[in-house]
Amino acid sequence: MVGKEVGVGDWFEVSQERINKFADATGDHQWIHIDVERAKVESPYKSTIAHGFLTLSLMSDLVSQTVSFRKPAKMGINYGLNKVRFTDAVPAGSRIRTRVTLNNLEDIPGGFQLTWGVTVEREGSEKPCLVAEWLGRRYE
Repeated sequence: MVGKEVGVGDWFEVSQERINKFADATGDHQWIHIDVERAKVESPYKSTIAHGFLTLSLMSDLVSQTVSFRKPAKMGINYGLNKVRFTDAVPAGSRIRTRVTLNNLEDIPGGFQLTWGVTVEREGSEKPCLVAEWLGRRYE
């Protein structure tokens, strides 16, 4: 499967409530994310938008719903990211999904490391909102 797209996820709505909770959890209360009325007037998007890091953090759950393994692992860990780009905004109420490619697979002691190419798409937009190269490890 290396070099091939392994799955496309289901659409997931990024609600204003989720954006507000993320703002509270991270302390990032910039108006572009939480002030709906101001965003309608001053934002180039005419709406509040999700934090880039909210979109990134949703990637874990969205990818896990997109990719499955035949054999369960003892443990899986997020090993990091080689590259992340926030290429477009995610306005509140938008629906996003992941498109996942297996870029590399290598053996490591006790398991293997996967390098995923992950694109987060926004419904109705031709431009992706996030593109990342994500490293995960699975131990058997």
